[in-house]
Amino acid sequence: MIEMIVESIRLCVTDYRRVVMLKGKDTNHYLPIWIGASEADAIAVKLQGASVPRPMTHDLMRSIINELGGTVTYIVVNDLQKDVYFAKVVLNRNGEQVEIDSRPSDAIALAVRVKVPIYVEEDVLDRGGVWLDQKTGKLADEEAGPTANPQEKQVIDEEMKKKASAFYEYINKIDLDDFGKRQS
Repeated sequence: MIEMIVESIRLCVTDYRRVVMLKGKDTNHYLPIWIGASEADAIAVKLQGASVPRPMTHDLMRSIINELGGTVTYIVVNDLQKDVYFAKVVLNRNGEQVEIDSRPSDAIALAVRVKVPIYVEEDVLDRGGVWLDQKTGKLADEEAGPTANPQEKQVIDEEMKKKASAFYEYINKIDLDDFGKRQS
């Protein structure tokens, strides 16, 4: 499993869909996941430190888990089937590990509330992730490689671009300098 952080939440201006951008904690490997508007708002509210007058659904999930004696250990995006991502919320209850099936957006919204690690299975990241060049904000090409770190050098070929087809055009429009400025 690869630890990821929520780099940003973006709005696609052509169709107003939201995408959460997960970034490898120690790499330039990104995993874009399309999510619903309410889930995007739930993640953004917490990341921006905004307060809401009443608990949101993911705050309620956190409260229920706590009241029932459980703690969230981490979440993991663990599968990708037909362009649909799957996740699990991993809980500890009385010393027993419990895995709960979840949509990635809900799992991420919960993870940012309880401040636990977000992981992605390596094969999911290999199939759905993209490497971005930090200088250009574009997909890393064959000559440049994904990062300056030679251990992480990977060639982005046509097959990998096809795997990222749902996000390819969107990714190439992302300005990495803008990541920290907007999160909604």
